[in-house]
Amino acid sequence: MSKISTLHPDMRDLVAAKEALTRTTDAEVLREEWNNYGKKLSRPYPQGMIVENIALACPGAGRNGSVPVRVYRPVEAQTQEAAPCVVFIHGGGFKKGSLDSGDANAWGMAEHVGAVVVSVDYRLAPEFPYPHALNDVHGVLLHLAANAGKMGLDKDRIAVWGESAGGNLAAAVSLLARDKGGPKIAAQVAIYAPFTNTDDSAPSGSRLTHADSPGLKASDSRHSWQQYLGGRDPKQEIYAAPLKHDNLAGVPPAFIHYAEIDPLADDSPAYAARLKEAGVPVTLRCAEGMIHGFLRARFSGTTAANEFALPCMFLRGIFAANAT
Repeated sequence: MSKISTLHPDMRDLVAAKEALTRTTDAEVLREEWNNYGKKLSRPYPQGMIVENIALACPGAGRNGSVPVRVYRPVEAQTQEAAPCVVFIHGGGFKKGSLDSGDANAWGMAEHVGAVVVSVDYRLAPEFPYPHALNDVHGVLLHLAANAGKMGLDKDRIAVWGESAGGNLAAAVSLLARDKGGPKIAAQVAIYAPFTNTDDSAPSGSRLTHADSPGLKASDSRHSWQQYLGGRDPKQEIYAAPLKHDNLAGVPPAFIHYAEIDPLADDSPAYAARLKEAGVPVTLRCAEGMIHGFLRARFSGTTAANEFALPCMFLRGIFAANAT
């Protein structure tokens, strides 16, 4: 059981919203519920922010070579000829999540980082198991890099930010881009991410201690992995579970952020240690007393708001250092 007594008070609204979710494996119901969950914890867009839904041409990815995205341009980025950009990869266990469910976090990072944010509506499992989601994210990165000038972006200041399943994809696409010769990624942010699958052995560590966390159940994580892998062996699919990859050298600087009360808690320190061993600059941060999904709680208290601000400050620093 989780250490429920240690929950930070800023988690109260998040726990209530999660408890209201219907427990089901029906994909349609699950996805609709997830969108509603996101809306419950959201706020209106900041004044002056420009938000638009478009489709990007991504040959070999998406549906018929097109990937839907939502683009957020904060006031700070609107006057720049070549603004920094964050590619946002929503969470949802690989099987749910959308532009709407990730909306509040996407506009939040746009406002805090002062960058254009491009949120990716990648294809979901089980209809589209690995590597469809990864190919969609990589396709969007390729499009942005190739069309940076037309879109008012700086191709040398494009970062990735992923949460939960999206954190896995942020790490995976960083490896994929390295191996494919691009595009260049300035930094990677992975928050409460599953860096390895959960079916290798009997549960241990955080997967046992926090198996019944109010933020994420270990059983739900196992089901998500089964849906995402679609019967594939992550030991053979080298980008499916980044912690299993034998070479992490040469990927962009990383900010790895995790919740203390989460069955996935052990993954982040393990992945950060691997990155450090490979010579990759890495910042590791534990959100103490918090649960999976804690970024959604930034409106509930100053501590949760600070946890949201930290990866934003990391990216601000990276973009400032890389500015020309």
